[in-house]
Amino acid sequence: MESIKVLYISQEITPYLPETEMSVIARNLPQGIQERGREIRTFMPRFGCINERRNQLHEVIRLSGMNLIISDSDHPLIIKVASIQSARMQVYFIDNEDYFQRKATVVDEKGQYFADNDERSIFFCRGVIETVKKLRWSPDIIHCHGWFTSLIPIYIKKSYHDEPLFTNSKIVFSAYDNEFPENLNSGFSKKLLFDGIHDADVKVAKDPSYNNVMKLAIQYSDGLICGSEKISPEILDFAQKNKKKILPFQPQDVYVDEYSKFYDAVLEG
Repeated sequence: MESIKVLYISQEITPYLPETEMSVIARNLPQGIQERGREIRTFMPRFGCINERRNQLHEVIRLSGMNLIISDSDHPLIIKVASIQSARMQVYFIDNEDYFQRKATVVDEKGQYFADNDERSIFFCRGVIETVKKLRWSPDIIHCHGWFTSLIPIYIKKSYHDEPLFTNSKIVFSAYDNEFPENLNSGFSKKLLFDGIHDADVKVAKDPSYNNVMKLAIQYSDGLICGSEKISPEILDFAQKNKKKILPFQPQDVYVDEYSKFYDAVLEG
C-alpha cells in the first residue's frame, strides 16, 4: 500500500523560532509521523529573525522566481530550504523582501501587530500551495498550524479545487491559544477574493477578528485539532455546528499516535 503523504504548514517551527507549544509540536510531529512510515513535507514563513547562516538556509532556485499578486502589487516568491539532520527532515521556507525581511514574526519591538499581517498570511498560504504544485507532490492530508495558515483551507477547496494534486486532499487545522488582540486589516475579506472565491465564501471573515479568521479556516477544513488545552468555546461551537471532526487536546506522550489515528479517520470521511 502506498504510504500516506502529509503536508505540514506551520506558523512556527523550532529550532528556527523559539520554543512554544506550536513550534515544538510542528517540529516533533512531522518527524514522528515520518517514523511511522508516512511521507512528509514541511513549510513555514521565513521570518526575518531566523538566522539563515546558523540554520543553513539556502535558496531553491528551481522553485523560486514566481510573482504573486496581492492588492494589485507583484510580490516575488522566494523559496528556501534547511535540514533538521537529527530528524532526517527538510523544512521549506516561504520568503519575500516586502513581507519577511523585518526582524520579527507578527509583532514589532513595541508588541504591536504588523498592519500588513493579513497580506503576509495571504502571501504565505498561496506561496506554499504554488510551491507544492511545483514539487508535483500530492498530499493526502494537509495539516495547518496556527492562524497564519488559516487561508490554506479556503484556497485548496475553492481556488485550487480543480488542481489534480489536491483533488483528494483532506485538510486538518490545529488551533492554538495564540490569539491576536486586534482585528486584521478591514479590507481582509476583499483581498481574499481570488480565483473561485466570492464574497459569500468569506462572509464569516467580513469582521476579521481572531475568532472569525479561525472560523474561516474551520469552515473549509475537514477536521479540527485542539493544539492547546484552552481553545475559545466560540471556535469549538462553530466546528461542532458545522459537523467537523474534532480531536480534543492530546498530552505530549500520546499526540503523535492520536494525530495519526485522526488523519486516518478524516481520510475515511
